[in-house]
Amino acid sequence: MKILVVNAGSSSLKYQLFDMDEHKVLAKGLCEKIGLSGAITHKRPGKPNYSTDYPMPTHDEAIALVLKLLTDPELGVIDSVDEISAVGHRFAHGGKFTSSRLLGDEEMNYLESIVPINPLHGPPAIKGVNACRKLMADKPMVGVFDTSFYATLEPKAYVYALPYEWYETYGVRRYGFHGTSHRYVSAEAARFLGKPLDELKIITCHIGSGSSISAVKYGQAVDTSMGFTPQEGLPMGTRCGSIDPSVITYIMKKTGMTPDEMDNAMNKKSGLLGVSGVSNDAREVWAAADEGNARAKLAMEIMCQGAKKLIGSYTAEMNGLDVLVFTAGLGENDRQARELIASDLDFLGIRLDKEKNNTIKHGENAVISADDSPVKILVIPTDEEFMIAADTQKLVSAL
Repeated sequence: MKILVVNAGSSSLKYQLFDMDEHKVLAKGLCEKIGLSGAITHKRPGKPNYSTDYPMPTHDEAIALVLKLLTDPELGVIDSVDEISAVGHRFAHGGKFTSSRLLGDEEMNYLESIVPINPLHGPPAIKGVNACRKLMADKPMVGVFDTSFYATLEPKAYVYALPYEWYETYGVRRYGFHGTSHRYVSAEAARFLGKPLDELKIITCHIGSGSSISAVKYGQAVDTSMGFTPQEGLPMGTRCGSIDPSVITYIMKKTGMTPDEMDNAMNKKSGLLGVSGVSNDAREVWAAADEGNARAKLAMEIMCQGAKKLIGSYTAEMNGLDVLVFTAGLGENDRQARELIASDLDFLGIRLDKEKNNTIKHGENAVISADDSPVKILVIPTDEEFMIAADTQKLVSAL
């Protein structure tokens, strides 16, 4: 079975075509600058990459170009779109949906209805589905929701200490995000260690331009750092993460900022960029710190200190810890960040081996804990797209 996975952003669209029978990626790529000039990069394992500028006024043209390249006599990997059995779509927010599901009119109408609580990620994901439905009307569409992994949270973990009617009337609660990644790496960690997932207490650290940490106890999420939006929790590339909420009203009164302006400042002008004044890219911030930039050094320390505090609190919440996992852009590639986060946690049984941490191979599962560490520290490359493909295959096979 061949599954196309689509991850649509506001001006971009990532795609991967999986052969699920062979457990391999046939092709993947990225459409960029949708609505602007338009460009695409198309990759096939073992073959040269193909990149070109191409007008893509909307997501419809982007999907049409993807299908054209996948079936191209020279650049393609399949003879016909008919070979694609279904399309899996990533949704950051699924609202009441507690598991992946087929997307019919009822499901799409509901996803449209929750756009007000998901204004950044919801509209482009919906555009991606609609574009695919236009061009592949006979193919099942499946939605895989990052939030659904957190359906197992108890009310004490997801209800905010606010007027309770805000939760009942407006749906104000912790939803959690990056769930597809956390679900994948927690299961992969258990597989890699050769232990049952339902016997492990795991903390998964998805550290990248957007970052979140989750507590996974015996295979089920019990807590997570992101909340009503992906803003809560750790400081990120451009997001401030958790702050005293009174800062918001104080600055708005002082400066006359509107709610939209404040939202923009917290989401796009804060985090590593806001503190360092250098960049939202951790590589550039570390480079500036190495050159003596005190604010750049402080920015990285704030982020890593935040992660360390969450690891401590989640270990307490689960009454122990067996495995600590790092994943995503920084988690997989930034040895300095991993060292800052995982060092000086010996009292929790977390002992980092600095040599292992500095010498792991990119793209491979790795153990970076000391041999005598009671807690295993792992680096697990995430694979959200495979999880989407696997969920899609499961649902379609049952039709």
